[in-house]
Amino acid sequence: MTRRVEAARRGLVLRPSISGQARVLAATLVLLAAAVLFAGPGGAEEEVLRVGVTPGPHEEVMEVVRDLLREQGVRVEIVTFADYVTPNLVLAQGEIDANSFQHEPYLTRFAADRGLDLAVLAPTLNFPMGLYSRWYRSLDEVPPGATVAIPNDPTNGGRALLLLADAGLIELAPGVDLEATPLDVTANPRRLRIVELDAAQLPRSLEDVALAAINTNYAIEAGLNPVRDALYLEGLQSRFINVIAVRSEDLHRPVFQKLVEAYHSEQVRQFVEERFEGAVIPGWE
Repeated sequence: MTRRVEAARRGLVLRPSISGQARVLAATLVLLAAAVLFAGPGGAEEEVLRVGVTPGPHEEVMEVVRDLLREQGVRVEIVTFADYVTPNLVLAQGEIDANSFQHEPYLTRFAADRGLDLAVLAPTLNFPMGLYSRWYRSLDEVPPGATVAIPNDPTNGGRALLLLADAGLIELAPGVDLEATPLDVTANPRRLRIVELDAAQLPRSLEDVALAAINTNYAIEAGLNPVRDALYLEGLQSRFINVIAVRSEDLHRPVFQKLVEAYHSEQVRQFVEERFEGAVIPGWE
């Protein structure tokens, strides 16, 4: 008869040996560690959001948002992309939950062209597009026949042409808007040569062109300050305010409300104003 059976017959309780107690304690600690690893503040299970961004301001601001949401039991995983195409494709495929890198006209055009069911969750930042030059200090100095680089994606390319027209360098066909292409230029008194390049490559093109129309996020990443360095800057009241995009079917997920509240917080507003000194503007009320 074993000791445990004999003890049971006598109504006794056997205590584990010292080594047995150690094993029980070790197993308990492992379980507790696992519980802490997968739980947020207050022991609640953590919710994970994968958010796509482009390098520079979008990534920096999302890092502030990530820290704010961590306190609410939401873990934000920031995924960085170097182009304007992939973040929407992987969002539609479900590889990320949201992205923050584009303005609404670009999202609308891209989703329509690709047949993607994406939606705007909330506004984020206003990035005025600017005209930059390494060689000239004003637009008046840009010589006849000079090369001007603009983004090669349809929406930002049209936006750049509208900016060149607003600056008085070209004229566009009546009624054209963001769909404008170089073929819509009806007057070009300086015979400027307009070339289309990938938006991320435009800051590097400044050594080879007279003028480039550059999105502010890429300008800042290249060490340019739009307020100080742009020869001409888009108006601050812009329709090109950037947005957080999600899949339409996920638009009302409760966790996204937390994401928007954190992004539109006073902490984020203060960070944007202090970090970017007016070059990037909060796009919400």
